[in-house]
Amino acid sequence: MPTAVVAIGGNSLVRPGERGTPTEQRRNLLATCEGIAAVMNAGYRVVLTHGNGPQVGDALLRSEVASGQVEPLPLDACVAETQGTIGYLLQQVLQETLQRHGLRRPVVTMVTQVLVSARDPAFRNPTKPVGPFYSREEAERRQARLGWHMVEEDARRGYRRVVPSPRPQEIIELPAIKAALASEALVIACGGGGIPVVYRGEELVGVDAVIDKDRVSSLLAWELEAGLFLISTSVDRVALNYGTPRERPLPYLSVEEARRYLGEGQFPSGSMGPKIEAALDYLERGGSLVIITSPEGIPEALHDMTGTRLALCPEPATV
Repeated sequence: MPTAVVAIGGNSLVRPGERGTPTEQRRNLLATCEGIAAVMNAGYRVVLTHGNGPQVGDALLRSEVASGQVEPLPLDACVAETQGTIGYLLQQVLQETLQRHGLRRPVVTMVTQVLVSARDPAFRNPTKPVGPFYSREEAERRQARLGWHMVEEDARRGYRRVVPSPRPQEIIELPAIKAALASEALVIACGGGGIPVVYRGEELVGVDAVIDKDRVSSLLAWELEAGLFLISTSVDRVALNYGTPRERPLPYLSVEEARRYLGEGQFPSGSMGPKIEAALDYLERGGSLVIITSPEGIPEALHDMTGTRLALCPEPATV
């Protein structure tokens, strides 16, 4: 059976205006899990990756609030914690969904470490906001006491901690992921981009960083020789001039077109840009097909009825 890597974003778990309660997240996952069942019904083994932006921020905040009682958790431990909690929720909803579709597959969550380079330029230029907002005075105290990098992200809401976002180099648990796939399990891996680790001598140690979820999903899709890399996001299709009266949805994109539009600024770094870059990395390494669509659009996108398809020479087709 061919393999599909399905990367789901934060909107699959927490919608705008929600608090992110377990009940809300479970309800929001229903459409996404229906889409994953459709991918399996199309004949694919599935590895699922997910974002953790709101959840890792909450974990950091809980750690901060409780710091007078217990030792605060470092960022890498918070990523590991959210891999477990989100994976647990996904396992339950997926198992229920697969049973409804007559798909009897074990579902397993793998706490996944991802190797990055300690010499990655990102460590000299932290850019990824994490955790809660602080006042200017509190931000300055934390910067002096803890060595955090703080930036004013929003003039009304205040300052936030920013951390490096290095490129993923190696997925440490890749052999275990392959073994689980071979046993016909649906594997949840690389949650939140994976736990960033570096080598110190022969020892792996975690670092305060956040790896981009789409980048590591692209690497995973290539490593697994996946026939499909599916990226779930908040829109049904990628579009030019997004959010303007001249918006134009794109059902198909070649690598050359995607590179050109990316260079023209059509896909901003804060929204569609990382997804297009991840798609291009996968395709230029020899990948077959990328589909970008919403969680609700996955079943129809598999049959070319919605979504955006990226390939070296994209053509209408069903998967």
